[in-house]
Amino acid sequence: MPGWLFSRLLQAAATLAAAIVVLFFLMRLAPGDPLAQLAGERQMSLQEVEVLRARYGLDQPLTSQFSAFVRGVLRGDLGTSISQRRPVTNILAERLPATLLLGGTVLVLNFTIGIWLGVLQARRKGSRADRWLSTLSLAGYATPSFWLGLILVWLAAVRWHWFPAGGMVDPLRSGESGLSRILDVARHLFLPVLTLSIVSMAVTMRHQRTAMLEVLGADFVRTARAKGLDEGPVIWHHAWRNALFPIITLFGLWLPVLVTGSVFVEGVFAWPGLGSLSQEAISGRDYPLLMGTALLVSLTVVLGNVIADLAYFYLDPRVRR
Repeated sequence: MPGWLFSRLLQAAATLAAAIVVLFFLMRLAPGDPLAQLAGERQMSLQEVEVLRARYGLDQPLTSQFSAFVRGVLRGDLGTSISQRRPVTNILAERLPATLLLGGTVLVLNFTIGIWLGVLQARRKGSRADRWLSTLSLAGYATPSFWLGLILVWLAAVRWHWFPAGGMVDPLRSGESGLSRILDVARHLFLPVLTLSIVSMAVTMRHQRTAMLEVLGADFVRTARAKGLDEGPVIWHHAWRNALFPIITLFGLWLPVLVTGSVFVEGVFAWPGLGSLSQEAISGRDYPLLMGTALLVSLTVVLGNVIADLAYFYLDPRVRR
């Protein structure tokens, strides 16, 4: 185990380092000048622009800029935002709780309700419930999340006035605390969570149904039933444990949702998380802020894969050989 874990962590570190190199140079080689856009917005003189260019190191060669960025990352310093003129780490720390709330809620709903519905479909293969759930999951799988979010805003917020159209809290109730604030955040959270959950649960349901159908036809399941075991232990103790592997892979892929939420969904609902922050960084060509969000996402992707590999190691004896 220690040797395998060290090797996997070494691969993760190499992957993260490669992602940093690719992201940095792709962003810097893309057309556009962030200071030129900033100068137009704030009516800055040419001398002021050159001073800012020197302050952010944009007048240096790309290799020098990259080495300075790497040294800053190793110190825990991601630089200063060009558009907001504040440390990037502070901005990320402010936006991260909102994204964790959104992404964490979606993950919990996705991997509880989605798995349960997938198992239900496999147990009742060919039934009316299975056909309806398969149709709904296919529709959810094919529906763009931003389009679904716009439809929900139009129906539930604009037309019926059931939920707020965007934001995280009501500005008129921002001074409240306790239960009233929790309920206010929950009302604003409902529509973006519903949007992301519909799309993500559709994927989980389809993968869980397929995996369960393969396992339910295996010899060890028929043997368990022949021994007279109740259907509940057969399904959840014998079959489901062996049908978990595709779900573990999905969990590793969906874990970055904890960090980014969804860029488009956060934009639709004006949710103040890292997804909308990355949109602001892209539109403003804010290199330090964009690299900070991209680095955080890359770190979460690598972490998700490591967690998935650890789960495979403990659940599948063949991996430990």
